[in-house]
Amino acid sequence: MEGASPVTMRFPQLGYGRSSVFVVLLTSTLCLAAFDAWAAPTAPTQADPKKKAAGKSSKVATKTVSKTNAKAAPKGSAKKPLVRTVANKTSTVRRTTPANYRTVARRPVRYAPMFSAEEREAALSWINENMTPQQETFENVRALVPFFEMLFQSARNKTPVHVLHYGDSHTASDDFPNSLREQFQSRFGNGGPGFSLAGRPFRGYRRYDVPNTNSTDAWTTEGILTRRGDGMHGLGGVSITSKHPGDTVNLTAAGEQSELLFLQQPTGGDLEVWVDDNLLGTVSTQGDLRPATAPLIETPGEHRYTFKTLNSNPVRLFGTVVQNKSGVTWEAMGINGAQATMLADWDESILEAHLAKRNPALILLAYGTNEANNPNFDSKEYSLALRKVLSRLRKGAPMASILLVGPPDCRIRNQHNLDLVIEAQINVAHQMGAAFWHWRDHMGGANSIGTWVACGLAQGDYIHMTTAGYQLLGRTLAEELLIQYQRFVNARMETE
Repeated sequence: MEGASPVTMRFPQLGYGRSSVFVVLLTSTLCLAAFDAWAAPTAPTQADPKKKAAGKSSKVATKTVSKTNAKAAPKGSAKKPLVRTVANKTSTVRRTTPANYRTVARRPVRYAPMFSAEEREAALSWINENMTPQQETFENVRALVPFFEMLFQSARNKTPVHVLHYGDSHTASDDFPNSLREQFQSRFGNGGPGFSLAGRPFRGYRRYDVPNTNSTDAWTTEGILTRRGDGMHGLGGVSITSKHPGDTVNLTAAGEQSELLFLQQPTGGDLEVWVDDNLLGTVSTQGDLRPATAPLIETPGEHRYTFKTLNSNPVRLFGTVVQNKSGVTWEAMGINGAQATMLADWDESILEAHLAKRNPALILLAYGTNEANNPNFDSKEYSLALRKVLSRLRKGAPMASILLVGPPDCRIRNQHNLDLVIEAQINVAHQMGAAFWHWRDHMGGANSIGTWVACGLAQGDYIHMTTAGYQLLGRTLAEELLIQYQRFVNARMETE
């Protein structure tokens, strides 16, 4: 980057190349029939009560309860058992909430009530049993074939795989996405952080793989629930703007390539770029209204980046990309209080351009809690808006798989709304060629949140998980995705 000259950017392709579209389409078509046959649920057989289902249970790291010493799960209300198929064996597990946990008021409390050691141990044992990774936990699993094909190509050819993880506060804390990130990067290589929001745009936002991210107080955040703005907020739906000289954004990240994403505008200001306390150059954000990119460095390793405004003209930043030339990036973009339909309010041309630039292999949409808590929730309107969101994502990333992650169990005023949200998401997933993962079922079904609070895996608001709870859920989803990936690989090898 030259010292004082403006930088003109045209979205250089740093990700999985579009030239591979034909190859992925052809290969996916050839192996889809074999994958369907392989992934078809096996007919339930009579379970042997003396034998346990094969498969390694996802235990909570903070406390391990041996199955031989654990107490039997307390009996709860009768529910239809879920037949699980694991390693060609079947086991019937009753996903019911233990009934002997104390009742709490409907209004969420700030802190969890006190539970005895026996209650906590029984709750933890029951949850560990429910969280055993399974095969048949996705709706429309065949929609994940393009993602699996890109993973397969990455393992063979060392190509990058980008995952975009959108969501609400369950995503914004990064505990849930980071567990998925760690599992996939350990298997397919660390692709770096990928895209992350600029600075610290709102309280509660963090990325474990982008430490020491901060910004001065004068930056204005738009795209959040309390300040929606004009919709021109880039890939993550959140932007920060400064109209004062001397405002800075800092981050530390490791990767082989890096770039800054911002809004070019007619009255845009200038921005100084520092890397490892060395002045790299100056970026002008003035020009025709459009998204723009400033390439930074291509020096492997961890670097500290600082962006500093130079005048009072507006500078709007979308975020940064720091990545490696191979491996998986798991790019979490959660917004506190967000609903999936917010994506329909984002500027379509900017979102489409950024999606094309990232060329994701998988897009996760993890929403539903705030929709269910909306007293004016309308299932039909929600379904229409959700289909519109998926259509936009398909337009910008036609090769990406889309996975809807259903909302967790929680205690809200209208529990029926939670059922309606899940039902709508499943229906839309089938209609739009997306997959769906049952988060609430993994927790134990309806009214299971109290059990998670009892053993410290959920917070006292009966809505959010604790760090350990999010990590357990993330590991389970990652393991189940990898189970399906291995089934895809087996089917693919048969076609070869």
